[in-house]
Amino acid sequence: MTAQASRSRKTFFLNMGPAHPAMHGVIRLILELEGELIRSAEVEIGYLHRAFEKHAESATWNNVVPYTDRLNYVSPLINNVGYCMAVEKLAGLDVPERGRYLRVIASELSRATDHLTCVGANAMELGAFTVFLYLMEAREFLYQLIDDLTGARVTTDYARVGGVKADLPEGFARKCLDAFTRIRRAVADSEALLTKNRIFLDRVEGVGVLSRADALAYGITGPFLRSTGVPYDVRRAHPYLIYDRLEFEIPVGKHGDNLDRYLVRLAEIEQSLLIVEQCLRQLPEGAHSLSPGEMKEAFELVDMGKAGGTALLSRCQARTCRTLEGTGRGSAAGVMVQEPAFVMPPKEETYGSIEGLMNQFELVMWSWGARIPAGEAYHAVEGGNGELGFHVVSDGSDRPYRVRCRPPCLFIMAALPKLLRGAYVADVVATFGSVNMIAGELDR
Repeated sequence: MTAQASRSRKTFFLNMGPAHPAMHGVIRLILELEGELIRSAEVEIGYLHRAFEKHAESATWNNVVPYTDRLNYVSPLINNVGYCMAVEKLAGLDVPERGRYLRVIASELSRATDHLTCVGANAMELGAFTVFLYLMEAREFLYQLIDDLTGARVTTDYARVGGVKADLPEGFARKCLDAFTRIRRAVADSEALLTKNRIFLDRVEGVGVLSRADALAYGITGPFLRSTGVPYDVRRAHPYLIYDRLEFEIPVGKHGDNLDRYLVRLAEIEQSLLIVEQCLRQLPEGAHSLSPGEMKEAFELVDMGKAGGTALLSRCQARTCRTLEGTGRGSAAGVMVQEPAFVMPPKEETYGSIEGLMNQFELVMWSWGARIPAGEAYHAVEGGNGELGFHVVSDGSDRPYRVRCRPPCLFIMAALPKLLRGAYVADVVATFGSVNMIAGELDR
């Protein structure tokens, strides 16, 4: 372009967000426009910075787990697992077999929830409101399963250093299979409405293209990288838990555009459901806290102890509230390491013996909790947006010296200006939606 032509070209700047609905209140795009053509773009982040990494330095090792829920709050269970595995790597803890399977089940339910939310929200922003309703209904089935498993829908706080909070609730496998049938039907209906829809294809096909070389150069992972044809998945490249025993495919695209990212996520929903079904079939046997010889309410155990009825405590199990199901003596051995210095005692011991009560208090009191040997460790898992890593550093005290999170969507956001350059204003919504930016993870 000649200097004269450059001077005659008129451009103007447009702020898109953070108040724009498609920016979800947490991202600001500064677009340089020539008409509706985007000549350049600048991305401003930091609107949801919660100081996760700094907060982690002031909490005991297990008390950091609730903070991880608020990273990618659409798939919090994967965050829980990733952080706990990094701490366990540093501490040298080996989670029981049943606990590993439960972590995989939780992670894949969470991954399917993440992809349903991404595809559904993006479809709604492009005008396909019916698809949004279908996929949100499917997500609701998963939320009900997660609620049964963890006692919560979003801020799950399920994993623990040394295992998981509780065993499977009664009838969970049957509920999963029933829900999966309905989820598959909703996904199939949505795919029928969108995948060959001319209006949808015009909005996403050939839009937001990122080459394989550029994706690798930016350090992008997850569905965004796989849409360019690179079959990199942490579960397959660096197997953890029991993923090396499971059969599943790594869906990939060809063009690295918004359409491929949509197709990859739809395919990964099915793969996550297949993984959960395999885990339920392979799940090792383990005692279950919901079928003991005699159960009493937790407050009854407390009253028995106060009244001197300690002889009854040894043969009773605690029937606790829904959020504590599966935490009794009958299931603890299968889902948690048997290390009193790291894990909470079964509820019967907490309510029924002075030793259990002291163990519980020591683990939750400041300066008395689990002490991880001095050192550092990094562990990565496959999050909803790609490689989710935690680097933890210990100085030997009861809390982390430093916790660093590798948020997968940060690298995709770094490439967003390249994705938008040369596109039109209308393409911003489609491309930004395919990024699946979660601000809690991005800003931390």
